[in-house]
Amino acid sequence: MANLSISGLAPEALAVLQSKATQEGASVNALVLRWIQQGLEQVSDQPMTHRHDDLDQLAGAWTPEEAAEFLAATEGFGRVDPDQWP
Repeated sequence: MANLSISGLAPEALAVLQSKATQEGASVNALVLRWIQQGLEQVSDQPMTHRHDDLDQLAGAWTPEEAAEFLAATEGFGRVDPDQWP
């Protein structure tokens, strides 16, 4: 079996790894090896992009009246006053 050395690991991260390993009654090596194996099993041929959908419940949530009120209230934002921009 191959060995892997990880450099640049913050002391705080190592402390968390050690704590989790202790909680599970495992070594840090066994814990990290399991996480790597789990992660590799989830690898697919699909592009590594993530579709964010945490705001879907808000999309299209305005009534037509609320949308019209918003558009009326912000209508002036698109106008440029020529006196202010010579």
